Amino acid sequence: MDDSKTRLNEIINIGIDISHSKDLDLLLERVLSASRDIVNAEAGSIYIREKDKLTFSYIQNELLQKKLPPGKKLIYSTYSIPINNNSIAGYVANTGETLNIPDVYNLSQEESYSLDKSYDEISDYRSRSMLTLPLETASGNIIGVLQLINARNEQGGIQSFSADDEPLSNNFANIAAGAIDRAKLTREIILRLIKVAEMRDPMETGAHVNRVAAYSVEIYEDWAGKRGLPQNEIEKNKDILRMGAMFHDVGKVAVSDTILKKPAKLDPDEFELMKQHTYKGAALFSEMFSEIDEMAFEIALDHHERWDGAGYPGHINPGTGKPLPGYETQTGMAKGKKAEEISLFGRVVAVADVYDALSSARAYKDPWDESKVLEVIKSGSGVQFDPEMVKAFLSCLDVIRNISKKYPD
Repeated sequence: MDDSKTRLNEIINIGIDISHSKDLDLLLERVLSASRDIVNAEAGSIYIREKDKLTFSYIQNELLQKKLPPGKKLIYSTYSIPINNNSIAGYVANTGETLNIPDVYNLSQEESYSLDKSYDEISDYRSRSMLTLPLETASGNIIGVLQLINARNEQGGIQSFSADDEPLSNNFANIAAGAIDRAKLTREIILRLIKVAEMRDPMETGAHVNRVAAYSVEIYEDWAGKRGLPQNEIEKNKDILRMGAMFHDVGKVAVSDTILKKPAKLDPDEFELMKQHTYKGAALFSEMFSEIDEMAFEIALDHHERWDGAGYPGHINPGTGKPLPGYETQTGMAKGKKAEEISLFGRVVAVADVYDALSSARAYKDPWDESKVLEVIKSGSGVQFDPEMVKAFLSCLDVIRNISKKYPD
């Protein structure tokens, strides 16, 4: 078998692998990493189409990554550019053409597009060769743009992308486009379900659930990496966690409007009714058909438990809301789950949810200053929160701050 057929088979196998990714954000990360590997590109980025604009959604840069401390990630801004012929990515999205440019700093004056050098200037990086491809679905819709930067030779030197790279990369881009399109549809379905909760609780927005889910992934990844968990297990759990965490408060659809929309703190009786959203949300996923159902069940049920056992709803039957045998208190309530009795991902989301709730405006309060929020989380280590999850949260706080800008209210 010749080299081109071998590489094509590799691309097909990679395509099968990424097709198993369910969450959009994590899929984009895997698509970009795989596409860089195919052509040995030092860096790359992905733009996703949103109506008449391209949103800069993901970036990787191996050279800049090596300059960071171990475990840290590149921080980048999310922005949009118009789909027209003025930029390289915009041109590819507008025309459907693939652009293979040997040196983006030496473009012909005859070309309508130009390079935005601001990212290079900010990051002290030099983009040279660039292969920019449309992400086109089987139905002919261009849903985004894949941009690969600085092809490397065997010695690590920067060279142009070869003509042979184009058909192979386009084949992969077409496979990736189908997977991205399906992941976008899944994300939209989840957000539409969340909108049902948003109609009841104005604070339960798509931005809030996206932030909590994305924070949770970062916290888990940091914790799992320090624990030395296998990378394939981490990647699998990240994918399911990102989706399951979006349903953490879905049980609020079963809570009265007078409680959800009260412009003040709840009284004790009202708070008891509010607590029911945990097990009522879990009950929605009690018939488990997938790993996402399992993840959503345990997160909805456990994300308000406390490390010291003083949380809720405790050891209950989610279907009835009644304490499990042997876990009743003298008041008839269920004993709270304590420490590692709380599910792993419930402990992860607990930190992410409190950080976002305190950092965001609510009907009864303004957003808190970050210093005050961090004080609450630090003081809650070993009391309200799993100490290891607090450490992981603080370790990736720079990434979490960046995520908050990606999903503004």
